[in-house]
Amino acid sequence: MSGTTPAVDFGAITARQQETWAKGDFHEVARQVIGVSDLLVTTLDPRPGQRVLDVACGSGNAALAAARRYCEVSGIDYVPALIERAKLRAAAENTPIDFRVADAQALPYPDATFDVVTSVFGVMFAPDQAKAAAELVRVTKPGGKIGLSCWMPEGMVAEFFAVQSRLAPPPPGVPPSSRWGTEQGLRELFGSALRDLKMQRRTFHQQFLSSQHALEVFRKYFGPTVRAYEVVGAAGEAELSAELLKLYARYNRAKDGTFAGEAVYLESIVTRA
Repeated sequence: MSGTTPAVDFGAITARQQETWAKGDFHEVARQVIGVSDLLVTTLDPRPGQRVLDVACGSGNAALAAARRYCEVSGIDYVPALIERAKLRAAAENTPIDFRVADAQALPYPDATFDVVTSVFGVMFAPDQAKAAAELVRVTKPGGKIGLSCWMPEGMVAEFFAVQSRLAPPPPGVPPSSRWGTEQGLRELFGSALRDLKMQRRTFHQQFLSSQHALEVFRKYFGPTVRAYEVVGAAGEAELSAELLKLYARYNRAKDGTFAGEAVYLESIVTRA
């Protein structure tokens, strides 16, 4: 009898994950973090003419922020509908951006292509974290910067995912995505490829008409929440809703009946060796 741990099938996990994130319409939630993307690009300060890649770009928030600086921008995501939405947004701004359907774990670009690489609450969800980090490094020029906005292991969003994971468990063998929101995790992931690391804990507020409205938006549009409700079914939906509303109540900073959910994340700037 062998004590060898079975290999994790990252390909199968990625396929299931892609299906989950394609549920609903993530853009309806991504609108809440436009400011996070703008701030990350401001911190990175890419110069006009530099090549910028937005990884797991969703509907294009960070890519658009970089393009407004007249950078040469590309963006990838593995959900085709989000890439189509990103293209529509870029066209509306008359902004040329090369958006492609692709996987963060297998970026379709040659080595050392980009001056700056960004990812806002995106690459952190790739199941093969070591491969995703290696791909970020591979496509970044030596001395270039990788800017990341990632959820931390504490706070409203971490607890939000924990509630859903408890009722709809993630596949075994995959480290928590919040690893990207810690210094130790980043140093493990980037290793010797990391020349310098600057980090800033940041706070912002997710704004909705009410806590109930926030729940309805996530339940309808946010793939992982849509999936969680499918898993628990009719018998468990009341419990899941009650837990999420209780969570929202603890983090709501609004005093007027609306919802201003306080969320914390780690903004990190990795300089590639």
